[in-house]
Amino acid sequence: MGTFATTEEAREYFKGDRFATDSDMVVREVGENYAVCDVILSEKHQNANGGVMGGAIFTLADFAFAVCVNQIHRPTVAQQVSINYLGAPKGRKMIAKAVCRKNGRTSTIVNVDVTDDTGRDIAQFVGTGFKL
Repeated sequence: MGTFATTEEAREYFKGDRFATDSDMVVREVGENYAVCDVILSEKHQNANGGVMGGAIFTLADFAFAVCVNQIHRPTVAQQVSINYLGAPKGRKMIAKAVCRKNGRTSTIVNVDVTDDTGRDIAQFVGTGFKL
């Protein structure tokens, strides 16, 4: 297991990620080489057209990435990330599952899949974490 003994320990640590937590994003599960975060969508996540803002989707993916890489090695920071938006959420919740693809000496590569609670693919995020 990584640096967090329990999911509750990870939640306590990531209370410091105020932008994500103030946006109602929650650490749901942490395990060896993966993390799951989610958010119940509300009006605060909407853009001017009434859809979910891309920044809300990105933040959820980035939050899951952060939990995953810091489960492997703490502290780790993002060095490079990319996101592809695949579709608009239709459900009430978005879920981001981060999975470690490579855990190297100084960097970690993580894939994050964002879906909604209807199973719809929302985004694909790839991040490189730099171990401090």
